[in-house]
Amino acid sequence: MRLFAAGGYDNVTVEEIASNVGVSHMTFFRHFPTKVSVLLDDPFDPVVGEMVAATDVDLPAIDRICSGLLDAWAKVDEPDDEMTRTRIRLLIQNQDLIPHAWANNRRTEEIVVDALVTTGVPALEARIAAGAVMGAMMAALIDWGEHPDSGPLGDRVLLALTQLSPGAHYG
Repeated sequence: MRLFAAGGYDNVTVEEIASNVGVSHMTFFRHFPTKVSVLLDDPFDPVVGEMVAATDVDLPAIDRICSGLLDAWAKVDEPDDEMTRTRIRLLIQNQDLIPHAWANNRRTEEIVVDALVTTGVPALEARIAAGAVMGAMMAALIDWGEHPDSGPLGDRVLLALTQLSPGAHYG
């Protein structure tokens, strides 16, 4: 992130990144399939589906997603604010990277849709609710990334999710 922030994403090569951390460029690719994946690493995806699937099946889909995301947030270490802000700024300042951010968002959305559908939610209902929640999360992340005085990311996540689902809560 430091190299990207100092030199600009497009001006930093994989070789420079690898050299800076003392590994070969081949080792870099064992950990990250592409250069952009360094920016899009998401610690939440592995637990999101599990947490959404574990929510009360009697709740509306949007409430299940919001509660499941809050539960997932509670299970992982909150990311470093400055590192995360740097990632978000790099993504939104480089028009070529924005589609990658939306594709990453879409992968998370698919995990959520699958979790809902496998627990009995109709596919269209699951897709609509997941799209609304992921859109709200993206809007909140972008706004947070652009405003360094906006407080902790966790507060912004909570605001976004409770805006959509006032009854959303941690497990």
